[in-house]
Amino acid sequence: MNIGDIELGERPLFLAPMEDVTDASFRYICKEFGADVMYTEFVSSDGLIRDARKSLEKLKTFPYERPIGIQIYGHIPEAMVEAAKMAEEAAPSFIDINFGCPVNKIANRGAGSGMMRYPEKMLDITKRVVEAVKLPVTVKTRLGWDDNSKIIVELAEKLQDTGIKALTVHGRTRAQLYKGEADWTLIGEIKRNPRMTIPIIGNGDITSDIQAKEAFDRYGVDGVMIGRATYGRPWIFREVRHYLETGEPMEPLTIAEKVDLAKRHLLKSVEVKGERTGVLEMRRHLSAYFKSLPDFKAIRMKLVTEDNYLDLLNILDYIKERYTSDENRDNR
Repeated sequence: MNIGDIELGERPLFLAPMEDVTDASFRYICKEFGADVMYTEFVSSDGLIRDARKSLEKLKTFPYERPIGIQIYGHIPEAMVEAAKMAEEAAPSFIDINFGCPVNKIANRGAGSGMMRYPEKMLDITKRVVEAVKLPVTVKTRLGWDDNSKIIVELAEKLQDTGIKALTVHGRTRAQLYKGEADWTLIGEIKRNPRMTIPIIGNGDITSDIQAKEAFDRYGVDGVMIGRATYGRPWIFREVRHYLETGEPMEPLTIAEKVDLAKRHLLKSVEVKGERTGVLEMRRHLSAYFKSLPDFKAIRMKLVTEDNYLDLLNILDYIKERYTSDENRDNR
């Protein structure tokens, strides 16, 4: 699969952009575990052109992350064009337009998946962005606004005609938010359309190696994007790749391996954001890495309240010592 001239290999795995999750430190870990393509957290076009500090910070990427896309969102065509130009100056591999985010504060303003109510405007913005930059442009969107307006099969052709180089489709409508089950049938229909020549990436409810393989085999997608299942489990990329290549499930990570992973993640977070912010923003990840451990409530409380980097490392060492012995006893 290719995005423009970017060669991604066979059956690439994509890390979905997620606000307050897929920052540089989390992307570092996901890349380590085999994510083939990643994105920044989505960036507001309005925020970029206002020089909003948080939006500008999201443009920063690192060489080891490539190929990586900067994802932008907004509902004003002129702002989207200017934001795309600013994103291009940050030298990502490609630029992705978010027409898929369903949260109220974005969709109700007509941005994200709110644009599904205004497909002509969506196409106009996309065409303008494609013409404004030299980098490949991709789009992420949903099936439609609601069950009565699942327009994605026809819309996919029109988006392709604007000049985009790949299309990612989440198998829900905006009205569904993240409820119910993702429906991949229309994603498969897009792939079967002989007019479609750009790569199609499927997204929605991929939580296991078996589901990822089914997405490739049953629906014929060119790539699979994994989102919420990576949270607390970034090694899912390695699990999926192992299963695709061998047909066998990967051995689960040991407690010691999870602790070592948590330490690497913490170190990268502190390196990128400084100790105070790096520690604070790691709390949600640290508790997620160990959520399945028994009798963990008191330790979890320490993980999510400790603000000293070295003390956190000591807590992680304690987790390794305490639960590795339990794990070894269970495996006898």
